[in-house]
Amino acid sequence: MRCRCCSCWWARSRRWCGRCRTPRPSLSAPAASTIERLPARAAKGGYTPARFTLAHGRDPTLTRALFLGLVLCCLPTFAQETPAAGPHGLAAVRARGELLWGADAQGGAPYVFQDPMDPNRLVGFEVDLAEALAGKLGVRARPVLGPWDSLLELLARGDFDVALNGIEVAEEKKRVCDLSRPYYAAAERLTIRRGDARAPHSLSQVKGRPVGTLPGSLAERILRREGAQVKTYEGGQDEIYADLRLGRTDAVLLDEPITRYYGAIDPDLEVVPGTFGEVHYAVAVRKGEDELRHALDVALEELAREGALRAIYERWGLWNAETAELLGDPNPSPHGVPEQYESWRASVGRTPPFFERVRERYPSTLVLFARGALMTLGVSLLSMALAVGVGVVLAVTRVYGPRPLRWLATAYIEVVRGTPLLVQLTLVYFGLPQLGLRLNPLAAGVLTLGLNYAAAEAENYRAGLSSVPVGQHEAAKVLGLSRWQTLRHVVMPQAVRISLPPMTNDFIALLKDSSLVSLVTLTELTRTYLNLANAMRDHLGLGLVVASIYLLIGLPFAHLARTVEARLGRHLKGVVR
Repeated sequence: MRCRCCSCWWARSRRWCGRCRTPRPSLSAPAASTIERLPARAAKGGYTPARFTLAHGRDPTLTRALFLGLVLCCLPTFAQETPAAGPHGLAAVRARGELLWGADAQGGAPYVFQDPMDPNRLVGFEVDLAEALAGKLGVRARPVLGPWDSLLELLARGDFDVALNGIEVAEEKKRVCDLSRPYYAAAERLTIRRGDARAPHSLSQVKGRPVGTLPGSLAERILRREGAQVKTYEGGQDEIYADLRLGRTDAVLLDEPITRYYGAIDPDLEVVPGTFGEVHYAVAVRKGEDELRHALDVALEELAREGALRAIYERWGLWNAETAELLGDPNPSPHGVPEQYESWRASVGRTPPFFERVRERYPSTLVLFARGALMTLGVSLLSMALAVGVGVVLAVTRVYGPRPLRWLATAYIEVVRGTPLLVQLTLVYFGLPQLGLRLNPLAAGVLTLGLNYAAAEAENYRAGLSSVPVGQHEAAKVLGLSRWQTLRHVVMPQAVRISLPPMTNDFIALLKDSSLVSLVTLTELTRTYLNLANAMRDHLGLGLVVASIYLLIGLPFAHLARTVEARLGRHLKGVVR
């Protein structure tokens, strides 16, 4: 041991320092009984002690380390700072050679969806329209997928050049973006259960009754004006009509293309004759990009004049009198064959038995599921690594740090645990760009998940640190170990073993919570499942597949945690002996 006065070494058998005659401190009963239980290297006393004495308050090395750790925790946020979102507009599109257009594949047919016969391919009448517009601009079209109700926010922050996915011409949308000339017009149609005598047959009969529709649509505004009990759906259109079929709603009011592809083909449903309003679709462009908007207007006018727009709509069975009037076509009657519509109807009209689907359809989805699983696993591992690092710093700060840092760590934990993860992700991805901090989707997802789970990890580690008996701290102090050495070689090995089970549970929960990153245009496992399920109209079978994938991802980590916990337990038992 070293003398607490002159720091010279003395023999274990001596009762005072041979140099300054300072009496050797006596051991308290808990400390005396604990010295032999310390980890072997610590019990030998073979550490170089710190330059300070433990008798003079807190360990300044530990305090400096904690402060540095808290500062480093903030660096990931500022490391992604960018002065601007990057070049935009028509010149940037042509320089890049690609027109990035935003859409939501979860919505389903006939807009943008994955081909039921070839899930690796994106199809839809707006896919054809985007390619035609890109051809007029002399570039290629590349889709960027994101949630439909967040497309305009994603457009504003610069994730893509245009939004093209059933964007309605409405005053509230004109306040946040610029709109091109309309490229399609359709009526609102009401769908009810077949043979239901109580079903509403007009808008005057929907007051006070549950009616399904999409959020932010013209149909929702009409229903609210009529006093209906509006039920909106964030997912695909198939769920809206499924609820109607099951009796959870009394009717569905949606645009004619959706009604044709989902309501009209269902034998249990019927479409009420007549129309209830008219909606126009347009391409959304960021505010101030007049050159790009003008180029799109010119391209749409040329496509309409050449008959290319009509050809696209007729292939998908969408040509109608409203669109003919909008485009100035004197012939409102369709004369083409709707081969795409017939192909889609044939692919979803019959649901094969489960084992037949496993043999014929599911193999084509494995590549997409593998990509989604890799994205989920990558985001989860990176987020957990960040959560562990920040959580350790927060836990040590709460237990051993000076009072100001303890208050800061406690405030962080309470604030993060007390606010929803989805709100935090929205603030990071959409709110920080307003302050000049723009994160790419992967960085935003990892940072938000990691910092959120760091609060939970900090409490796990704090419980582990607090479980180490006080006698071991006293014994380490008598042996001359600094506070930092005590933490590293005595407390941490025991705290880690105690914290492993809740830490494993948190990682498995993080695997499932990683599905929220689909909000920031990352296509992970759950998003892949929803896109495929809506395109193939097979929620049960594909749901079992994706649940099995989640289980296969989580089981190895649970087994690894049990193995590490068992080995740590054997090691600590050996130390006690």
